[in-house]
Amino acid sequence: MNKTFLKPQKMASDSKSITIRDSMVTYFSGDNFQPTFTKFGKDTLHYSFTVKSIIFDSKSGNKLNAWILTPKKIIPKITLIHFHGNGGMLLSQFKAISPLVEQGFQVFMFDYSGFGFSEGEAKRNYVLEDGLSAIDYVKSDPQFANTKIVVYGQSFGGHLATVAATIKQNDIDGLVTEGAFSSHDDIAGESFWTIMARLSVREIYAAKKYIKNFKKPVLIIHSTEDKIIPFKMAKKLYKNANQPKELYEIKGSHILGPNLYPKQITEKISKMVKA
Repeated sequence: MNKTFLKPQKMASDSKSITIRDSMVTYFSGDNFQPTFTKFGKDTLHYSFTVKSIIFDSKSGNKLNAWILTPKKIIPKITLIHFHGNGGMLLSQFKAISPLVEQGFQVFMFDYSGFGFSEGEAKRNYVLEDGLSAIDYVKSDPQFANTKIVVYGQSFGGHLATVAATIKQNDIDGLVTEGAFSSHDDIAGESFWTIMARLSVREIYAAKKYIKNFKKPVLIIHSTEDKIIPFKMAKKLYKNANQPKELYEIKGSHILGPNLYPKQITEKISKMVKA
């Protein structure tokens, strides 16, 4: 079942570069795999935020690669701990959340075990430990001390973030899910359209159950046009969540919220945690 839910893009530890969409060439340097983004491997690409790559230890026993995205001209009041989807790696996932950095948020995003330059195998038990460790790291690092801490999970990461945020709710200020499914067996039943698919999935942890015990503010974002994870799963999470909570219905494809609604999402998160 790990391969059903987790589809990582793994990078060898000695990899020096990777090409995305034939034009964006990213070079990696140092023991922390610091990225430099270029066009066609020549012209350096510049963003309105800095990207700092680090390595931190996970309770899974693996060393994980994380990026800290910080706006250049705005002092952030909120740090988002980003739990990305079930595929790819940091490089392919960061544009799904970076529009919120351009709005003034700081983002700590990390690759789960077996993804990108992170060590180990991609397993559902490991990625939960990875998520808990990411929250611990942000909570202990002084550079995040003067910001509100919000866990933001997208797709698979939204399900995982709900579980991790509930366990660590005393260390954070709020939870945002976007395009999240309600449980592993729920999405298996939707994907394969058989009762056997649902029965074959061992439910290690389910967001729809954990969210009942989450007592901090919750923002659930989901597109009514989502073809990957149906909108009804957002309604199930919302029903099980405690107040204060909000279900934000958007349009567009799966997890495009920050790209299509950056100002609206920024305003809702800021209001949610009073920052």
